[in-house]
Amino acid sequence: MLSVAFSIGVLLALASGTATHSCVAPHHLVSKMLQRLEDSIKKDEPPNPSVLLAMNLVGATNSDNHKWLLQKIQEEAVRKAQEGVTSGEVALDVLALLSSCQNPQQVQALGHTINLLSILQQKMDEEMASLELDGVPKTTLFSVSLDTLSLCLVRMGGYQEASVVLAKQVLNPESHLSVDTRAVAVLALRCTYGRTELGDLRDLLREALSTVANDFLDQQEKGDGVIGNIYSMGLAMQALVATRKFYSPRKWDCAQAFSVVARHDYQLPMAIAQVLPALVGRSYLEATDLDCSSSRGVSPSLPLSPKLGTTRVHQPTPITVHYSIINRLQGKHFSYSIRVEVPHGSTLLKVLQVAEEKEPHRFSFQLEQTSWGLMVVSIHGLTASVDDRTYWQFLSGGDALQEGVATYKPRDGEHIKAVFSTY
Repeated sequence: MLSVAFSIGVLLALASGTATHSCVAPHHLVSKMLQRLEDSIKKDEPPNPSVLLAMNLVGATNSDNHKWLLQKIQEEAVRKAQEGVTSGEVALDVLALLSSCQNPQQVQALGHTINLLSILQQKMDEEMASLELDGVPKTTLFSVSLDTLSLCLVRMGGYQEASVVLAKQVLNPESHLSVDTRAVAVLALRCTYGRTELGDLRDLLREALSTVANDFLDQQEKGDGVIGNIYSMGLAMQALVATRKFYSPRKWDCAQAFSVVARHDYQLPMAIAQVLPALVGRSYLEATDLDCSSSRGVSPSLPLSPKLGTTRVHQPTPITVHYSIINRLQGKHFSYSIRVEVPHGSTLLKVLQVAEEKEPHRFSFQLEQTSWGLMVVSIHGLTASVDDRTYWQFLSGGDALQEGVATYKPRDGEHIKAVFSTY
């Protein structure tokens, strides 16, 4: 468990604003989210660096889970260095280690020592080469933004050139970047703005930062507090925390944003990890500004004890879900549909499993564990590919689902489509 109460130092910092900004969510909301984040740490699953980063930023550093997570992330970083790993994964490891006051240039685990910054620099060079040659990064602009932020925080070469590319992308109305990508790009650009003295570059960065920040404020005003969707709120709020001077004299109604977060039942660890820093007025920009020598701690809410007494077990009412898989993109095209019955409250994953049981020759699928939870990577033998920039997109009524298959709960009569798509 985490420590029993806020440490006096953190409470004073929150009250005075010396360690964080003035926009701070109510203690009970921070505690509830932190408890869920800690409960999400499973010893039999790969460690999530975003979880460690969030725990460090809110000051929850005294638990056994925190120590275990740090050790496992170091081990995974060493292990993944010898395999295929994306630039964004390396960047998150770097941010997690920096926020833990660890040197990413000397990561020691499993009898080996690696230089994560050197690996990140190499990955970043590959991303930039792909952008110059093909107009698109090797992975995604989200990853490039994480790379740029990490390299900027440690003042390694290449982040200024990458910031120019990112600034032009966020200013280009034809780019159609997601809220998440623009938010992380803003954090990277804000770091570069504070590091460079080049007048032309600062002007470009200022324009990009002001444009995105004001757009986020507009979205929140028009969307009853929501920026993008509920799962992009965390990074969007972090961006607004970091860019106050670029939307001044406008004010950010952070209380409204916190209210939106409080009303949503967040379950995905990655989503919680992105939201938590903003709830205490912090962002990934502060990964290198933490005092690891102090004993800091934030308490979660105590879990409610189950009520004693006799309970009657009710069998869930079954619902019917229409499920389709469609490929009009690669190889032999196909389109298959099926109706399945699942218990009320079932997740979409249950729908896929029942469909596979009924017609395995059509509805077979494969899953992969990611930092956002389980991801469907293959359906009917057709596998998504980073090289081809393809993935399986799930839609309802033409709108992309905002939750993964392991958390989304279909309604009775809902039609879910899995469409092989490009990004």
